[in-house]
Amino acid sequence: MDLEDLLRALRAGETITGGSPLHEVMHRTSQEALRITAELNNSYHGPARVRELLGLLTGTSIDESVTLFPPFRTDFGRNITLGRRVFINSGCVFQDQGGVKIGDDCLIGHNTVLATLNHDLDPSRRADMHPTPIVIEDNVWIGSNVTVLAGVRIGANAVVAAASVVTRDVPPDTVVAGTPARVVRSITAQDN
Repeated sequence: MDLEDLLRALRAGETITGGSPLHEVMHRTSQEALRITAELNNSYHGPARVRELLGLLTGTSIDESVTLFPPFRTDFGRNITLGRRVFINSGCVFQDQGGVKIGDDCLIGHNTVLATLNHDLDPSRRADMHPTPIVIEDNVWIGSNVTVLAGVRIGANAVVAAASVVTRDVPPDTVVAGTPARVVRSITAQDN
């Protein structure tokens, strides 16, 4: 088993059984992510070097319009997709095994947590992991200290208020707030 096998399984939403060969590949990949994030977070790097390290972490090319303010943490890194003109503020944590896709022109506030894995409820299977992606469509603004849970899609142009916990899909062109987050208003063209 290798990283490509694991990514195929994760992207298909397959359960990763605790102690399995795929689980071991996940742990090896995590060690590389920890090494890269330690380098990213433990000294100053200019924007180009930050993007280079982010590219090593994700295994993809990062558009020069992407901005990341460290510190940034992920325990995997290889299932993150970033659009153009994305801004990720400091203190964010992406648990991306299930997949994190961020569209163009998104703002991700301080200390945002994106969590794409759930463990099994059955105590005898608790080490098993169930991956489900988070999709953030274009032009979304996520406020500071927000947590987005596995399986959530945030629609285009939506705003997630600071300190919200997003447990279900967010419709496009809305503002959500609270725990759990709920729609508090619509966004119209005149709001811009």
